[in-house]
Amino acid sequence: MAAFFQSLQRTIIAGIVVLIVVIILGGLLSGQFLKVDHAWAAFVMRWLHVLSGVMWIGLLWYFNFVQTPSMPKIPDEQKPAVSKFIAPEALFWFRWAALATVVTGLLLSWMNGYIVQALTLQAGSHAIGIGMWLGLIMAFNVWFIIWPNQQKALGLVDVPAEQKAPAARLAGMTSRINTALSIPMLFCMVAQQNGGF
Repeated sequence: MAAFFQSLQRTIIAGIVVLIVVIILGGLLSGQFLKVDHAWAAFVMRWLHVLSGVMWIGLLWYFNFVQTPSMPKIPDEQKPAVSKFIAPEALFWFRWAALATVVTGLLLSWMNGYIVQALTLQAGSHAIGIGMWLGLIMAFNVWFIIWPNQQKALGLVDVPAEQKAPAARLAGMTSRINTALSIPMLFCMVAQQNGGF
């Protein structure tokens, strides 16, 4: 069993199999079997939105709560393990999870018919609209500020040595801004679903 879960692919497949079993059991226990319609498609889109959002914000918080504060404590000879292997891989999943979260969120709002109301902050949709705008700002920051500057800081692109430290500072500051924005963004997402402000 331990060997099975050493593979990320097999672990994900196992999660999907458990999901299918849960769906089937849920149908058996409730007596309501899967009905593929608009409501089901919107539910699946919401699940994909939450799934990608968990990965995105989870990695954002990993960078800000774990990796960045830990770097000064790591001996210099061990830092390349983080900067050459862990950080580039985490940044790959981070930026694509950000894009997936935005795309699934926009699709979900379109499927449920509130995209225009939310993006224009109309009454009844202003909480989700504020959350959407915060998410869009954060995703912009990921793709157009954090990622390009992290590429410089980590040496993934060739730049003069004197550009690396300022790039690292800008990426780090923007990541901290995204961490701050993630708190009200998540509040707005939950508030809309629960009849909040």
